[in-house]
Amino acid sequence: MQNMTETPNRLIASDRVEGTSVYGPDGEKLGSVERFMVDKVSGQAEYAVLAFGGIFGIGHDHYPVPWKALDYNPDKGGYMVKLTQEKLQDAPHYNSEGEEPAYDRAYGEQVHNYYGYPYL
Repeated sequence: MQNMTETPNRLIASDRVEGTSVYGPDGEKLGSVERFMVDKVSGQAEYAVLAFGGIFGIGHDHYPVPWKALDYNPDKGGYMVKLTQEKLQDAPHYNSEGEEPAYDRAYGEQVHNYYGYPYL
């Protein structure tokens, strides 16, 4: 399997984004993209849901982060965010897929406001 930097295209398949590492401003790995949420009408990615915490992929929590908060870093082969581990720990999150929030306007505003991005 090619990594994301080995392809000349600007677009990438969703299954290749899932599992990509996410790094904080200090370059330390915070977690990975577990999935991303796409607006059904516009087709735009709205959130990257990060898997964070746990040990060996077990017991992690899910943290929706506005997609615009992620910047791809080809040197890292992953995404960079301007978030510390402490900021992420206090962010809106849920424990398991059975507890997934309703991704409605109120939740969108809560998530975007937490990270300092306007919710459109």
